[in-house]
Amino acid sequence: MKVLLVNGSPRKNGNTAAALSAVERELHAEGIETVTVHVGAAEIRGCMACGGCRKTPDGLCVFDKDPVNECLRLMAECDGLVIGSPVYYSGIAGTMKSFLDRFFYCGGGKLCAYKPVAGVVALRRSGGVDTFHQMNNYFNLANALIVPSFYWNAIHGSAPGEAVQDEEGIHIMENIGRNMAWMLKTLDYAKEAVPVPEKRPRAYTNFIR
Repeated sequence: MKVLLVNGSPRKNGNTAAALSAVERELHAEGIETVTVHVGAAEIRGCMACGGCRKTPDGLCVFDKDPVNECLRLMAECDGLVIGSPVYYSGIAGTMKSFLDRFFYCGGGKLCAYKPVAGVVALRRSGGVDTFHQMNNYFNLANALIVPSFYWNAIHGSAPGEAVQDEEGIHIMENIGRNMAWMLKTLDYAKEAVPVPEKRPRAYTNFIR
């Protein structure tokens, strides 16, 4: 089993990385492989709603010069996903927001369906819960299985490296890793006996008549 970790911070080795590393340590301890992609320092344009990904056989984005398609290909091989972002103005960092919009619109939603997922945030003081909820919006619309912990998935620190001093925050991240490993193993054990829910047609209702 393998989990994709996506670092959406401009700092490759900052506090977001520390949060992801704490999750990763527990996954490794449970025998789960991981692959990490740092997207926060890349040049990633936002989704233009052009629909080009709907016209390609592989469902990849027409913009192929950034990590979005790389992560889509990796997610097809992975059993779980963890995304991390710093908090900017009480929200997801801009580059990470552009990544998530295109990743989930292009097919990440289908690739994450019924797989364990988690979002983690790093912040100095406030805005962590808002950012955490924004991440969960992507998961909810993807039919993904959000991994719980015993508190909101936030870790505190200002300068790079300070987050490791947030003992409770580290424990939250470690608990996410353990819970995700348990969910992965439970799903793997039950996959033959309990298939995923049948997909049924859905209605699309617009409010302009």
